[in-house]
Amino acid sequence: MNDDLLIFLQAWTGGAEVPEPERGRLLTRFREDDAFRQECLAEMSMMGMIHAAQTPAPPWPALQKTLQALASAPADVPADKPRWTGWTSLRRLTATAAGVALLIGGGLWWQTSQRVIATVVNDAGSEELANGRSIRKETHRLNTGVVELMTSRGARITIEAPAEFRFESAQRLRMTQGRLSAEVPPSAKGFTVITPSGEAVDLGTHFGVDVPATGAAEIHVFQGEVIARASGDKKALNLQGGSAAKMEGGMSVERELRSSAFIQAGEMNGLSAGLSSGQRARSEAATGALLKDPALIAILDFKSGEAQPGIYRTVQGRWPGSRAAEFVNVGDHLKLDVGGDREWPQLTLAAWVRLDRLGAPYQSLLHTDGWHKGNPGQVHWMVTQLMTMRLALYANTLPPGSEEVNGYPDSRTSVLPEQGRWAHFATVYDAEKKTVRFYLNGRFDKESLQAVAHPARLGKAQVGNWDRQDRKLSGRVDELLLLGRAMTDEEIRVLFAAGNPYR
Repeated sequence: MNDDLLIFLQAWTGGAEVPEPERGRLLTRFREDDAFRQECLAEMSMMGMIHAAQTPAPPWPALQKTLQALASAPADVPADKPRWTGWTSLRRLTATAAGVALLIGGGLWWQTSQRVIATVVNDAGSEELANGRSIRKETHRLNTGVVELMTSRGARITIEAPAEFRFESAQRLRMTQGRLSAEVPPSAKGFTVITPSGEAVDLGTHFGVDVPATGAAEIHVFQGEVIARASGDKKALNLQGGSAAKMEGGMSVERELRSSAFIQAGEMNGLSAGLSSGQRARSEAATGALLKDPALIAILDFKSGEAQPGIYRTVQGRWPGSRAAEFVNVGDHLKLDVGGDREWPQLTLAAWVRLDRLGAPYQSLLHTDGWHKGNPGQVHWMVTQLMTMRLALYANTLPPGSEEVNGYPDSRTSVLPEQGRWAHFATVYDAEKKTVRFYLNGRFDKESLQAVAHPARLGKAQVGNWDRQDRKLSGRVDELLLLGRAMTDEEIRVLFAAGNPYR
């Protein structure tokens, strides 16, 4: 913190008496230097939030009361003879400065509105905010892609579409919709994100803010500490790294962390390179070929805009402006009903998945509803608590001496390293050969043998939650494929290579 700002804040809290001529110089700077004034107000905002969270509270007012007092305080101290002795004098000083600002009028407003607050340093498919764009005090609507911004104080902000936001200063960002992650260095400590349902004040950290189109905003702290406070809530919540809160109904309520739900700055280069290399066109060509495959059962790519039945969020998929289904809360699911009138001796299941968190007993990729005696071949495809894929068919059995320890075919490679990134999961079932083959990101992982292998049966099924208790998918699903034949290793590899959003 620079010396002028430190002295100013010490005087505000009553901790310093400022002698002449220093008080006159600082008064002039506060009155005429808008950047310094914004810096002071930003730090006062952070201190006000810290004050609200502390017990016992410091002996000075919270920010909201302070600003109300400033607005009504009489300007009874001449500007050339300030008496600065703690909070009371500073209140009068600030009221005087506010009067001067009003006299300056539109000219000062225009100058401050034109000041560059942040710069776009990277973008992946943004039509509105291209790389190198200067960000000022205007409202921005991001309809497609992801942008990475660097503020004048050094904070690195990554924002994913669809989003609407406006910088009030280099230290204050108002977001009405969207998802951001922020890496805040010491020079930008106190960076504040304001949402319709509350705000988050950084204390030197790495955190994320999720503001859905409907519903309450969430604060997720990856590292460090953030103070979160819901609108109307007098009590602030201190969130440490690894914790999160939902600001709903005037209260800040702790919830489970979804750190991987946010695109981080480190992911941006891969996404930008993938777009630049023409990956989207290759992916669309591969999808087009699948749509002509006579063995196609279904493919969910969400392109039509027609919502599938269920409870889930529709968010951006792998490509700028595309759609994917996101599952956040217990009970979130997507309903699917295909192929219930026939059996499938061969079946390929594949999907692009972005897992937010792991650790639930099972995360349902596709679970049919008819799992009961007398209905063999019902399909359950999931990620297990061991963080591997599983394909279970009702009434199928493993051969004696099988290495499988849980009674079902499981993959070998953990999906944990892919958490927080788009990954391609695929499973190929062949009842005639009695085999289950697993693939992760186009690479063959493992083959499991079956002693008894019934033809697959589909019909009514769910993606996400299946029984609302132990099958909870947390993340996004894009381009779910069901194919009534066994794809080859090479076909799986080509499918992944064409659809991979990274380079």
